[in-house]
Amino acid sequence: MGRKQFLVQIRLLMFAAVTFLTIANTATAIEKPNSKVLSAAKACEPFARSLLQQLVQIDSGTGDVAGLAAMGGILKTELEGLGASVEIVHAVAPAVGDNLVATLTGAGHGRILLIAHMDTVFAHGTVTQRPYAVVGDHGIGPGAGDDKGGDVTAICALRILQQLNYRDYSRITLLLNSNEETGSLGTRDLIRTKAKENDVAINLERGVPPDGVLVARKGSAIITVDITGRAAHSGLEPEKGRNAALEASHQALQLGSLSDPLKETTVNVTMLEGGKTINVIPDHAVIKADVRAFTSDEFDRVERDLQKLTASTIIPDVQVRASMTRNFPPWPRVASTDALFARAQKLYAELGGTLSPIAVGSSADIAFAAETGTPSIDGFGMRGGGAHSVDDYADLSSIAPRVYLLTRMLMDLGHNPEVKPMGQ
Repeated sequence: MGRKQFLVQIRLLMFAAVTFLTIANTATAIEKPNSKVLSAAKACEPFARSLLQQLVQIDSGTGDVAGLAAMGGILKTELEGLGASVEIVHAVAPAVGDNLVATLTGAGHGRILLIAHMDTVFAHGTVTQRPYAVVGDHGIGPGAGDDKGGDVTAICALRILQQLNYRDYSRITLLLNSNEETGSLGTRDLIRTKAKENDVAINLERGVPPDGVLVARKGSAIITVDITGRAAHSGLEPEKGRNAALEASHQALQLGSLSDPLKETTVNVTMLEGGKTINVIPDHAVIKADVRAFTSDEFDRVERDLQKLTASTIIPDVQVRASMTRNFPPWPRVASTDALFARAQKLYAELGGTLSPIAVGSSADIAFAAETGTPSIDGFGMRGGGAHSVDDYADLSSIAPRVYLLTRMLMDLGHNPEVKPMGQ
């Protein structure tokens, strides 16, 4: 190799090394966390733990007006302390309990709707039976993960924006629902209205372990089968009776055939009532079944096949009336949600984390926001699990990273609210 060629090779190697270092430094810069936000998120953890315990120690089952008011009072005070204007919006009948709508006004462009709920599925008195407890990294108690952890995540993120004097957003609205667990009958129109007024909606249901956010949910419906038979003395002349409870058992068993595993549609009997007196053939029974599906077409199919199915009876001369009431609509995965997920993934990478896009069988308020056409994403509360059970928990180790993620999403969307589908 001549001297000239040797010098050329040296220059090429030096150029390659500089290029590599530039790319490496750029990658490092992209993944470097916002130190002020991260520090504030970590500093908020003791407050978050305390607030979560305070909220979980309040019975706030759907319809518990006093409990919801107590919880709402705490959150209203926190939000007003952050400079938010807070409006109390009564739930529409037949739902009861007050919703809170808190608004923060900034000086930027993005209009962001945050959604969380204050109600739980647990009856009044559950807190006394199972008070809040911390076991390892789990904060366990009624509604801890579903969805009081989401309420706390929102408060922490808004606190950080205030502390950093970050106002590069047009408006942030936090809607705290009082009746989500029974289908948001008293709040769904409010959710739709607020979604239309905003550029994007983020639901604060719990994040899915190990580290997922939600990009699709099933819709829900309720099947009701009402059975009328004929009463008779159960010992003297039972043959004159028409046993509605026995017919209900038959109907309950066959309802499961409406499920479709290939399409992930489920039909599960969750309530069955029949008979009031031990020595009387029951003349009335009621079955309720929970239906979940990813598409409206599947709900159409279940509703249509329900009538054919329940026409088949085993007790002569009974009357069977079946109906299906749709509740939450399906929230299918769409391009605008994928675009929001990509933004979240990029921001979470600042912490060295990786998010997973998850579709789940449960339903939630994000469906009402998304059906207005507003780009929507879910699962931005702290991680949790055991929903609707004695194991309901919030993962306390996720407070700082999840608060960081939500805060950075608010900053990012506040600065640039445009959501473009991936690939555009």
